[in-house]
Amino acid sequence: MRGLKDKTFLVAGGATGIGAATAKRLAAEGACVAVGDINIAGATATAEHVAGSGGRAIAVEFDLSDTRSVQHLVERTIAEFGGIHGLHNVGADLSEHNLGRDTTILDTEMDVWQRTLDVNLLGYVRTIQAVLPHLLEAGGGSIVNTSSGAALGSDPQHVAYGASKAAVNHLTRHVAVNWGTHNIRSNGVMPGLVMGETQERQNDLALQQAFLMFGKTSRLGTPDDLAAVTTFLLSEEAEWITGQVWYIGGGSHLRQ
Repeated sequence: MRGLKDKTFLVAGGATGIGAATAKRLAAEGACVAVGDINIAGATATAEHVAGSGGRAIAVEFDLSDTRSVQHLVERTIAEFGGIHGLHNVGADLSEHNLGRDTTILDTEMDVWQRTLDVNLLGYVRTIQAVLPHLLEAGGGSIVNTSSGAALGSDPQHVAYGASKAAVNHLTRHVAVNWGTHNIRSNGVMPGLVMGETQERQNDLALQQAFLMFGKTSRLGTPDDLAAVTTFLLSEEAEWITGQVWYIGGGSHLRQ
């Protein structure tokens, strides 16, 4: 894809799943990639896979809920590659202790709300605040935030998660509106049911069957499906696309 070769992209949440697949796809297109994650073993594995395929990547341990940690990730990326041309936000707290206790508004404890918003929403605020000045200094760049189909309000559970992802959609458009004329593009992707490591481990057959019933294709999603779209949005092929949040989910939501 045009405009990726020898550019540097920061994948904030690249240890597994969509983030890892996107890091690998960006590298395959000739980009340099900084793979940040709280799961440093997974981030290292992603970076090593890139290096083994002839690409350039580093792994950096960081925590979306820690501003100093986010700043270190950005500084480490610039020190290694000389700059940043794009950001892919894909991290979220999907732990059983957090997401597993996220049910309805009457039953979800405040600590779950606080943790979910601190990571899923404010974590993206932290990365954008840290990266945006460098993109502006470089004359432009691209940001792609990972939201969720849950932002469309179809899940009767996971109220905090859905609310955090709906807020990410607004954050995405906010950046596009304010800095579009400075050559900053900001878009988002809302994955449907993607069979990454977490979904494979949970193996929720009822959820999978329900998704297939409402979908308009014959299969569930894969991390590579999202990686292809995200890489396109980060590339110069999408230079006239900004402020958009695309649902990528096999047609399970038909919407404009």
